Amino acid sequence: MKEQAIAALVGPVAEQHGLEVDRIEIASAGRRSVLRVYLDGDGPDGRGPSLDEIADATRALSVALDESDATGQAPYTLEVSSRGVSRPLTEAKHYRRNVGRLVALTLADGQVTGRIEASDADGVDLDVDGHTRRVAYTDISKAVVQAELRKDAGDDEEE
Repeated sequence: MKEQAIAALVGPVAEQHGLEVDRIEIASAGRRSVLRVYLDGDGPDGRGPSLDEIADATRALSVALDESDATGQAPYTLEVSSRGVSRPLTEAKHYRRNVGRLVALTLADGQVTGRIEASDADGVDLDVDGHTRRVAYTDISKAVVQAELRKDAGDDEEE
């Protein structure tokens, strides 16, 4: 597979669907290859692409790849998904798309965990134990969304 040719083909197709390519991975799987395309974008509510957007982009990517020679002649499997909640937040847009979510930030002086209240081009505002803390992106060495298990509102009904 020609990785540069694939990237050149995939990027514009994703853009036509209002998405951006987060990363591309190519792995061997026996006689086949697995081409993984991870997409990101604002989505309908500004918090990432919807499943429908990913599905539409997948169909278009499949057609575009089948019509090009970027994948070569060897058989391959195409897998397309969103960038995933477990991926580190590395750009301002990642913080913006995760407003309301709990994150753990690694800073030079330790770790802080809080809920993203807002973000802009320079940093993020976190609710840490009921107090807003401003953190500049330049002070963050690693940031990841924390998984939260919550009961649905309907589960609180009395019997």
